[in-house]
Amino acid sequence: MQSDKTIKAGLLGLGTVGGGVYKLIQRGQKEMMQKIGANLEVAKILVHNMNKKREGIDASLLTDQWEDIIQDDEIQIVIEVMGGIEPARTMILAALNAGKNVVSANKDLIAEHGRELFDAAERNHVDFLFEAAVAGGIPIIRPLKQCLAGNEISEVIGIVNGTTNYILTKMFEENMSFEAALAKATELGYAEADPTADVEGLDAGRKAAIMASIAFHSRVVFSDVYTEGITKITAEDISYAKEFDSVIKLLAVAHNTESGIEVAVHPMMLGREHPLASVRDSFNAVFVHGDAVDDAMFYGRGAGEFPTASAVMGDIIDVCRNLEYQCTGRISCTCYRETPIKQFDDVKNKFFLRMQVANEPGVLARIAQVFGDHKVSIARVIQKNATEKSAELVIVTEKVKEYHMQDAMNEIQQMESVKEVSSVIREY
Repeated sequence: MQSDKTIKAGLLGLGTVGGGVYKLIQRGQKEMMQKIGANLEVAKILVHNMNKKREGIDASLLTDQWEDIIQDDEIQIVIEVMGGIEPARTMILAALNAGKNVVSANKDLIAEHGRELFDAAERNHVDFLFEAAVAGGIPIIRPLKQCLAGNEISEVIGIVNGTTNYILTKMFEENMSFEAALAKATELGYAEADPTADVEGLDAGRKAAIMASIAFHSRVVFSDVYTEGITKITAEDISYAKEFDSVIKLLAVAHNTESGIEVAVHPMMLGREHPLASVRDSFNAVFVHGDAVDDAMFYGRGAGEFPTASAVMGDIIDVCRNLEYQCTGRISCTCYRETPIKQFDDVKNKFFLRMQVANEPGVLARIAQVFGDHKVSIARVIQKNATEKSAELVIVTEKVKEYHMQDAMNEIQQMESVKEVSSVIREY
């Protein structure tokens, strides 16, 4: 197939992911004609610092004026890999309103302003694709929107943050403390200088909002997602997980129930038999349950230069094919329902509790009485590390509403015989 036709793209950002995208486009030039029926060319690249030396990049492509890309009529695809809400939101909206197709890797923006961006894309009959916004190189957005479109999906749970999964893996396999594992993750470049968004569950929360919106066809934004991080997980918790033949993972959990959408991010004890339990180090995985497909899991690299660039490139090639057949905008926003979001207080979970109590008669009975008063059923109790004065009590509950558990724990923490509540971790 020979043609002089060229599709031109503009790149907003030339950091780790932007550099990876540029390299993949250059690397794939020979077969691009066979893949999309045209050549693909990066015509302009927006950078912050024009004076910075960039090996392998033609300096004539660089600009520090984003309008140069938006106002260039020859550019049909804008690739946004800058991150952050602003100025990315302004630039993407301007591109969509100028009739340009947009590919983005921006989870923060999509989790907050997805509806506005989709509306602009639909209004202008252009593509807005964002596979790289969740789970890096793992295909999950397209499978949910297309491959699994014939399903009623009831559950999406995933390990969608490589930093926290790496930390928990090191704590579990090498008995590292949280602090030591975080230091190692930082040294290897898995964790940012400020790791708050990762270790407090915020990064995973944004991805959970995006996945739930697509899976359940109803808008979920970041503020709808209950988030809790891994900073309170201790070596003792890891030890009990091993004893229970389980692991602890930071999970994004979304369920579509008769009473509304449940969506949260928090640490969970997960039995070793679950497919997600074997996902180690910085790898990501997303587990989906649909009424037709039953169970499916998507596994791979969740971040990094080329894994994320791989997802961006998949979207770029999709847009190019749509341009060739003049069918851009054919898959627009799929949030056509208005399903209520359940208050997290009303969500039911099982709990693993670890507390230090006075080693005296009647303590367990009094704790059990408080749980009973608040509709919390106990599944099992273990007492360990008993001394003359104190003992460690581990209690595992049946499924209970979050607010019942919170009320019970508030009362238990006031008891004189309870010296400390050391851990409260949900079980899958």
